Amino acid sequence: MATLVLDNTAMGPAEAPRRDARPAGVYDLDPASDAAVMLRVAAGDEDGFNYLVQKYNRAMIHFLFRMVRNQAVAEELAQEVFLRVYRSRESYRAEAKFTTWLYRIATNLAVNHARDTKHERSAQTLYLDQPDEESGTTPDLADDEPSAEQQLLRKERMAAIKIHVMALPERQRMAVLMHKYQGMDYREIGDVLKLSESATKSLLFRAYQTLREKLKEFV
Repeated sequence: MATLVLDNTAMGPAEAPRRDARPAGVYDLDPASDAAVMLRVAAGDEDGFNYLVQKYNRAMIHFLFRMVRNQAVAEELAQEVFLRVYRSRESYRAEAKFTTWLYRIATNLAVNHARDTKHERSAQTLYLDQPDEESGTTPDLADDEPSAEQQLLRKERMAAIKIHVMALPERQRMAVLMHKYQGMDYREIGDVLKLSESATKSLLFRAYQTLREKLKEFV
């Protein structure tokens, strides 16, 4: 069993594993790509697995935190993501980007966690209207920057957003998170959710339209 390297304080910069010993049949892949590394993991490359953990662990924690709003749970779920990656290594096929496969696992885990703990989090929500902890910017859920008068209603608006985001269907909620916070494009989100690009655009359009409609008194 590979060792999960999850202590960020002990991690140095992720170093790419060896590029030799590619499994047969993957010579069309860039040997430095994540997909090629994962195929080498499937062939027994433990260093390749730890490289992928170090490269994506922080992003996974951030992504999951924005869905579960609990740092400890996000870290536990991120560890479970990589455990599932390792357990599924032999069945991995480089048919899509490695990150698509990774975010699909994370999304499924987050959805399952939300369903399992629904009764425990009636007062919890997704704080999409709070400034991002890294960039300091606030997601643009309305068409324009709020006016001075609207700033006075910020607390009420935030409370309303919490309610209405949680009321979105699961796929819409996940799509908004991936679009706004992970910077994923329509195609990438569609790959994760197993939707076409046009269906993904429609999904996000409906999600943002719903939020704008519900929040129109604050716009």
